[in-house]
Amino acid sequence: MLFQDKVVLITGAAGGIGIAAARKFEEEGAKLALVDLSEEALKKVAGSLKGEALLLPANVGEEADVKAFVDQTVAKFGRIDVFVNNAGINGEFKPIHEQSIENYQRVLNVNVIGAFLGLKYVLPVMYGQKSGAVVNTASNAGLLGAPGMSAYVASKHAVIGLNKSAALEAAPHGVRVNAVAPSGVDTAMMRSIETNAAKGHEAEARKAFEDAVPLKRYATADEIADLMVFLASDRASFVTGSYYRIDGGGAAMSA
Repeated sequence: MLFQDKVVLITGAAGGIGIAAARKFEEEGAKLALVDLSEEALKKVAGSLKGEALLLPANVGEEADVKAFVDQTVAKFGRIDVFVNNAGINGEFKPIHEQSIENYQRVLNVNVIGAFLGLKYVLPVMYGQKSGAVVNTASNAGLLGAPGMSAYVASKHAVIGLNKSAALEAAPHGVRVNAVAPSGVDTAMMRSIETNAAKGHEAEARKAFEDAVPLKRYATADEIADLMVFLASDRASFVTGSYYRIDGGGAAMSA
């Protein structure tokens, strides 16, 4: 198995992609440390797994919480081999001139500060090991614009920039850093986007979003998790500093 006895730390582990990632890494033999805001949600995820996992309720935007869950993971397992830096939120969907500073701060605190803090505390652990792999969750919103989603778009552009800088800093230590950039994924987050796009007409919004994809559908969370597993594995041993669009062919329609 690709991750036999290796330790995988996943943030946003109670969301659609996080749950899929936990299952996929477990199937490959990993020991899991799972982070999310809600302990109850984490317990539900744990109940769907075959083995035990270290459950770490925490706010990724709070430095003390991040330091604590990294320390707890190392105390339990002695190392961190893979970090899936996945936690993220949509925030409110409004035109820029109607956006509140509170919404921007909330989105950036989770999606950008949270990603930064995870790297700040996980990378030194991996540097000490002289090995490790990070997979950041970006989005095609980190490459494109979208009306009404400026906070989310700005945050995911920042994640891609952070991914590149982290990869360059980590390379001399034998640590790889990459990102996935999905388009629409069939999860609760996409249900929120559909509602914001056309409240009361979610089915029509979904069809329009899917029709805009060359493959004419959303990705599944498992498909995103499969890419994460590959990027974190030794099969991607010469891959670092990159972001991978997983968008059903959408990239082929842009420059």
